[in-house]
Amino acid sequence: MPALLLHVCCAPCAVLPLTELLRRSLGSPGYFNPIYPWFYNPNIQPKEEFIRRRDALAFLCSQIPLLVPGADIAVDFSPPYEPHVFLETVASEPDGALEPKRCQICYRLRLKAAAIEAHKRGFEAFSTTLLYSRRQKHDLILAEGHLAAQEIGVKFYDEDFRQGWSKGVELGKKLGLYRQRWCGCVYGAS
Repeated sequence: MPALLLHVCCAPCAVLPLTELLRRSLGSPGYFNPIYPWFYNPNIQPKEEFIRRRDALAFLCSQIPLLVPGADIAVDFSPPYEPHVFLETVASEPDGALEPKRCQICYRLRLKAAAIEAHKRGFEAFSTTLLYSRRQKHDLILAEGHLAAQEIGVKFYDEDFRQGWSKGVELGKKLGLYRQRWCGCVYGAS
């Protein structure tokens, strides 16, 4: 069965895609299995915010067996906290701190890293929970995901999970998940 590396930005954006993908993987032979959540977000600052988001995702995964009976999941938290990667990448671009260029750079950085990780592990495809959020720039995510897939030689699974936005918000609130107020980027913090 094909494996899917799922780049996870945060728990609130992961709750709906992760539970839906896991339900499908248990119920449909030939569907992605395993689903492998991977937390890589050098854009998140300060470190305390990074830790809050990481811990909220760990809590969500501890609740997965209750949300999707028969499912068991562990997130790969091995990528280190390295905000300098994001800052150096943005700073190297003319007008790098301006939207939407900054967001495109951020998506490119994370999605290319996810594609590389999926390829390294021999997975058929990768995706991202960024595709769930109504607050993200969906067209840029799609463009950067497909570009990374083409460059690295692995498929980009680009399901639009935004139609489940309300359901995901409700489920996140029931679980008491930490809900951040911005993307995590130092430029977006106020």
